[in-house]
Amino acid sequence: MSEVRIRPTIAVCGEALVDLVSTGDQTFEARLGGGPFNVAVTVGRLGSPVGFCSRISTDPFGERLIAALTASGVDLGLVQRGPEPTTLAVTGIDSDGSARYTFYADGTADRFVTDPGSLPESLVAVSFGTLSLVFEPGASAYADLLRRSHDEGRLIILDPNIRPAVFPDDYRRRFVDLLPAVDVLKVSDDDVHWLGQGLDGTTPAQWLEGGATAIVTTHGADGLSVQTSRLHVQVPGLRVPVSDTIGAGDTVHGALLHWFADHGLLGPASVAALDGGQWQDALEFAAHAAAVTVSRPGADPPWASELTGD
Repeated sequence: MSEVRIRPTIAVCGEALVDLVSTGDQTFEARLGGGPFNVAVTVGRLGSPVGFCSRISTDPFGERLIAALTASGVDLGLVQRGPEPTTLAVTGIDSDGSARYTFYADGTADRFVTDPGSLPESLVAVSFGTLSLVFEPGASAYADLLRRSHDEGRLIILDPNIRPAVFPDDYRRRFVDLLPAVDVLKVSDDDVHWLGQGLDGTTPAQWLEGGATAIVTTHGADGLSVQTSRLHVQVPGLRVPVSDTIGAGDTVHGALLHWFADHGLLGPASVAALDGGQWQDALEFAAHAAAVTVSRPGADPPWASELTGD
C-alpha cells in the first residue's frame, strides 16, 4: 500500500545549512541548521503539515539535510537541488550558552534558489527569514514570493534573525519595506536593537504602524512577549539547564505556527483577532518548546510527545 501524504498547509522558506560548532580542543561538530530549516523541523515534529521551500546542495551535507527534513515529516515538494556546496556557519558558544556565528556562503546552494512559481492551494501560511532575505540572488526571489503570498491572502510570518557579521546596513530599509506584507513579525531583543540603529532606525511601535499585525519578541531567559495595536502580553521563560541557545528562537517561530494551525487560527484575520488569553496560551506553548531545545546541544527541537507527555 502506498503512503498517504497530507498536503502541507504551512510552507517555510529559506536556507538550510550546517553549523560547525566548537567542542573545544580545536575540534568542531557538524550540526544541521539554518533558521528556516529549524522552523520547518519544529513544525513537522510538532505534527502540523509543513513543506520546505529552498535550494539544497547535492553534496553529503545536503543529503543529511534532506534526510533530517524527511525524518521530521517535512514535505520536500518545493525543495530545489543543486551541485553548489552547502553553506557553513562556524559557531562559537559563549559561557552563557549564546552562539556567535561566522558564515561561509559564497557560491553556496541556498542563495541560488529560484522563484517556485504558484504555491499549492493547500498552503495557507508562509514563513520567511534569516540569511535567505540577505544573500542575492535568492533574497529577491524570496522577497517577491513573500509579497505575492501576502497578496494571495496567506498568513505571513517573518523572522529577520539578524546576524550582524553578514547583514548589510541597507537591510534595515529592505526590512521596513516588507512590513506591509507581514502578519506576524518574530524578533529577539538583539534584533530590535540592531534594526533600530542608523539613520533609518525604527521601533516596534513604528513597525506596527508600518503594517505588521503582531510583533512577538524573545527576551532570552526572561521569556516572550507579543505586541499588537490592541494589546501587550508577556510570559516568563521556563528555567531549565541550558546547553546552548542554538535554534531557540526558531523553535518559538515553529511552535507558534503549529499552535495557530492546531487551534484552527492559521490565517491573517484569525491571528489579527486573537485576544490576550489566546496569545498567552500560544506564547506559553512556544516557551515550553524552546525550553526543550536549549536544554540539549544544537538546534534539536522537541517532538510533540515531549510537550504533551503522550
